Amino acid sequence: MNKAELISHLAESTGLSKKQAEDVVEGFVATVINTLKAGGEVTIAGFGAFSAKKRAGRTGVNPQNPTQKIQIPSVTVPKFKAGKNLKEALK
Repeated sequence: MNKAELISHLAESTGLSKKQAEDVVEGFVATVINTLKAGGEVTIAGFGAFSAKKRAGRTGVNPQNPTQKIQIPSVTVPKFKAGKNLKEALK
């Protein structure tokens, strides 16, 4: 399911117009991004938790020249941990 399909399905199931459903999805995505940027976590009970995790830097290998070592810098990456209800629904 892509974003447009999600918006259509959300509009049908809630009785909102497609524009209102699009605004809801856009607002949710913006809120999650801004919260993660600020170092916070977004938890939806039963569904899961969005968080940001710092991945440490490491030494890697240049794929075009395997004898050359390169330094990969540390980076912050998004993380999602599924909640109990989501895990149960998929079993």
